[in-house]
Amino acid sequence: MNSLPADMENALTGSQSSHASLRDVHSINPAQLMARIESYEGREKKGISDVRRTFCLFVTFDLLFVTLLWIIELNVNGGIENTLEKEVVQYDFYSSYFDIFLLAVFRFKVLILAYAVCRLRHWWAIALTTAVTSAFLLAKVILSKLFSQGAFGYVLPIISFILAWIETWFLDFKVLPQESEEENRLLIVQDASERAALIPGGLSDGQFYSPPESEAGKKI
Repeated sequence: MNSLPADMENALTGSQSSHASLRDVHSINPAQLMARIESYEGREKKGISDVRRTFCLFVTFDLLFVTLLWIIELNVNGGIENTLEKEVVQYDFYSSYFDIFLLAVFRFKVLILAYAVCRLRHWWAIALTTAVTSAFLLAKVILSKLFSQGAFGYVLPIISFILAWIETWFLDFKVLPQESEEENRLLIVQDASERAALIPGGLSDGQFYSPPESEAGKKI
């Protein structure tokens, strides 16, 4: 006969625990979620992520560094004007460095257009520039006479090859995965915000109560 008060006590305990769980769910602060959403949306409004901006800066560095090395090479081999005319006007695939400079310009234009202007989220553009660079430099090294022209015959092809593959690594392992992760975080935060908006606020203690014990229950 003492089972009735025990059942009522269990019901009271269950009611209190459900009340506590609702309070825990309601403890999610929608203001914090909205602030986080606004921070992610602010990044989107900037048009370009920080890691993508770093990639574009490195692509620019690639062009400037190769250009600097080529200008030094022009100045070392008899003066800029004379060597420039010899390498550009009288271009010779087997002895000129001008095509390596044009290769750097090609990488810069394609990558900036694809990943800064068009904000592409695919690897095909970097794959194109790296494949063209690698194939051309291999052909240049095998067929040309650059190694007989001093240190720059080694430096310019090697530097161009390394920079092209660093750009590929940086985009494929840093830019694209990090942007994808940030996009997934934004979707998760938005989903959590929508769920938090559906939680009723201001649940009072009066909404959860147990009925008073009856006199019959007390006598039993």
